[in-house]
Amino acid sequence: MNSPSSARSTLFFRIENVHDVSDARRKGLLLALDVGFATADATKIAVVISELGRNIVSYARSGTITVLTGRDDGTRRYIKIIADDRGPGIKDLRRVLDGGYTTSNGLGLGVSGSQKLMDEFAVRTGENEGTTITAVKWLR
Repeated sequence: MNSPSSARSTLFFRIENVHDVSDARRKGLLLALDVGFATADATKIAVVISELGRNIVSYARSGTITVLTGRDDGTRRYIKIIADDRGPGIKDLRRVLDGGYTTSNGLGLGVSGSQKLMDEFAVRTGENEGTTITAVKWLR
């Protein structure tokens, strides 16, 4: 891991099964702690990695998660999570972001819950075009 004073670090994960999700979650948590995030915020980051990774496995079968650190203008640090797949896309994005909507047996809180845990959250999706979710947590 890079020291907190380093400018940028990037982790890249191919997501194809729950073991890949677990590996990404664990390494993302360690990176967040290394950057200087408090344990509570580092845990939120790990939860988001896990939720987005599980969605990749459940709905798209495979994809990627990239976790990177950086600074906005050289002072404020952040962690950015980019979850990307080429699956069927999210059919009703508004309902998914509102929470409680699922097309599986889950609670429908993965994407909406992830959005609530992060400071910035953007979704690009299209039917049969896949989904890219970008989530950012700022170091406080």
